[in-house]
Amino acid sequence: MGMLLAALLIDRLMGDPAWLWARLAHPVALMGRLIARLDMGLNDPALPDASRWWRGILAVAILAALGGAVGVVLELAAASIPFGFALEALLVAIFLAQKSLIDHVSDVAQKLIARGLPSGRDAVARIVGRDVSVLDEAGVARAAIESAAENFSDGLVAPALWYALLGLPGLLVFKLANTADSMIGHRTPKHEAFGWAAARLDDLLNIVPARLAALFIAAAAALTGRDAGAALRIALQDAPQHRSPNAGWPEAAAAGALGLALGGPRRYGATALDGAWLNPAGRRSAGAPDIHAATRLIDAAWALVVATVGMIAAIVLWIGR
Repeated sequence: MGMLLAALLIDRLMGDPAWLWARLAHPVALMGRLIARLDMGLNDPALPDASRWWRGILAVAILAALGGAVGVVLELAAASIPFGFALEALLVAIFLAQKSLIDHVSDVAQKLIARGLPSGRDAVARIVGRDVSVLDEAGVARAAIESAAENFSDGLVAPALWYALLGLPGLLVFKLANTADSMIGHRTPKHEAFGWAAARLDDLLNIVPARLAALFIAAAAALTGRDAGAALRIALQDAPQHRSPNAGWPEAAAAGALGLALGGPRRYGATALDGAWLNPAGRRSAGAPDIHAATRLIDAAWALVVATVGMIAAIVLWIGR
């Protein structure tokens, strides 16, 4: 737990240094290349859906086996060298995303204030997959806030939890599953069958983290003068209405805490989705101040994660004396 605590702090201070990843391939980018190769090699559109379904399961099995094996090798390597614990903490920090999340979401607010709606749309397009060309200022702000809440779960709570439970193998398997879901876990003719296993594995691995993230957001609401009771109530009431079994939990908690209505209809390319509103009685008019409030809320939730990990580390150290 001490290495996880260090990794959380390293990530929040350093994030993803542009100068480093301009020279080296980011591990998540390498994961993406591997997934793209499996998609190209196994996802044959000429095959029937049943065959593509099985091939998708094979692809996920390959990813899980490779992630677990690489994680074991890295843990053994770190344990065998001087100051290997520092190397492992740095490796874990690479797969956490709190600083980059706060930076990207805050950039949306800054662009809305400084340059107006078109620039705000460009900024939010970097963190969401939906069609942003039809969004007004309130839609841009809500999209940024939803991304902040969902990615707090996906990009921080989930990788931290799987590392705490299963070390680097658990962390790498989670990141591969999460990346695969974002690339091939779509209900499209190309990936409906082949991406089924990736989407279901990602759903499974996020069940506990998403609900923990909602609890942290509700607790953070109390710390930041927001409505913690509403955060919990809206999460319990509206999260099951979300089309994702997991994303609705942190998003609904944030909606309740901030008094906003989030979610609702959205467009992905030519496809319009009639998504459910989370906290439908909340405000739908949102702007840059609400984005700033959301980043403060998510950063307070991060601080609670750090405090929780620190307390667990202290208890483990005390027990092991």
